[in-house]
Amino acid sequence: MPWNRNSRLDFLVHCKQALRLEKIDIANYSPLALAYIGDAVYELMIRTHVVSHGSMQVNKMHKKSASLVKAQTQAELIKILEPELTPLEHAAYKRGRNAAPKCTPKNGTVADYHSATGLESLFGYLYLKNEKERISELFDIILHISLNGSGNCEK
Repeated sequence: MPWNRNSRLDFLVHCKQALRLEKIDIANYSPLALAYIGDAVYELMIRTHVVSHGSMQVNKMHKKSASLVKAQTQAELIKILEPELTPLEHAAYKRGRNAAPKCTPKNGTVADYHSATGLESLFGYLYLKNEKERISELFDIILHISLNGSGNCEK
């Protein structure tokens, strides 16, 4: 059973309700804090998408998920997503991209790592603002790109 937009929205609503998260002021969070939560949101959505396509060996699921969450792929995705972003979303992405993480990338370039951090900051920003519909819209674009081979993202 594929994981469609409605099930993604239900999932995000459930997470917020189950955790009883209060409304927060996003301005109080650093871009790296936004990337921290955005990384988890993005990866959980990717993993749920992979699992929703049926049971397979865990190693195969991990490889598929890893190919979509690695910095190089995220950097390619944000280049395609960037024209679709609102000014506030673009600002959230740029804040994350321009932050100075203390980690050195194991694989990929520093530029890819910074772009990936920006994408994660964007997802964190949207998640904390409770913009679940927008998260789902952007995720639809990501799935379309990764499944149909637009850009250079891995299938």
